[in-house]
Amino acid sequence: MSANPDPELGRRIRTGAFDSNVHDLGAGKPVLFIHGSGPGVSAYANWRLVMPVLAKTRRVLAPDMVGFGFTERFVPGTGPERYNMDTWVRQALDLLDAQGIERADVVGNSFGGALSLALAIRAPQRVRRLVLMGSVGVPFAITPGLDAVWGYQPSFESMRRLMDWFAYDRSRVTDELAQLRYEASIRPGFQESFGAMFPAPRQRWVDAMASPEAAIRALPHETLILHGREDQVIPLQTSLTLAAWIPNSQLHVFGHCGHWTQIEHAARFAQLVGNFLDEADANGN
Repeated sequence: MSANPDPELGRRIRTGAFDSNVHDLGAGKPVLFIHGSGPGVSAYANWRLVMPVLAKTRRVLAPDMVGFGFTERFVPGTGPERYNMDTWVRQALDLLDAQGIERADVVGNSFGGALSLALAIRAPQRVRRLVLMGSVGVPFAITPGLDAVWGYQPSFESMRRLMDWFAYDRSRVTDELAQLRYEASIRPGFQESFGAMFPAPRQRWVDAMASPEAAIRALPHETLILHGREDQVIPLQTSLTLAAWIPNSQLHVFGHCGHWTQIEHAARFAQLVGNFLDEADANGN
């Protein structure tokens, strides 16, 4: 059988009532990567530069969360309320269950950070260490950047403007990249599910993804918090808040970096996360 020509397609794994598209690389201690919520996003698009590096020493699992990428979508008309925190956290747990994984390290980007945080709070025994990157999950006033991301209406011009919110280094935001991401956003079903998730007014979705302060303060997990200093989508203050609230946390701020930490500083990101997880391995955790 020939190799799959589309790198965004991984394994089909049954997670509850639907099939998830999951990238499954490497062997060793499991680490679950949860992507962000941009239009046309997929696990591969978010994590393509760092998955192969981390997979050299551990098993990397990176699903398309339901409503995104190539995971099976809900039947139209069942209601946008099904795309919510309960559903996404349940999907992550169902994936671990389906693979017989009792406990994993969890890495979450932006929207995925809020899901990772909620997962650690709701099922603390299933999470070993936690990595939160440019994370949602605490209260903040929605930024113009995030409002633009969640309010995206498909066109090349809209995608080109949107990419400028993400990157500090504008040389990374080429017309070719914008065209690729625009084409991804108009694949069958992609915009329909994305548009159903975050209708205006959008502050309510920021609030819905916030975990209670008391629950965050009670987290026992060692946590690495990462953020780009020039992030225009999720304010740096969210990570400062998380660092203040999570007892066993450490914070690394990348200078000259927007919301694309894992892309703009891919090698440093992979090294930091790898070292953080290796520390737990060395301690026998």
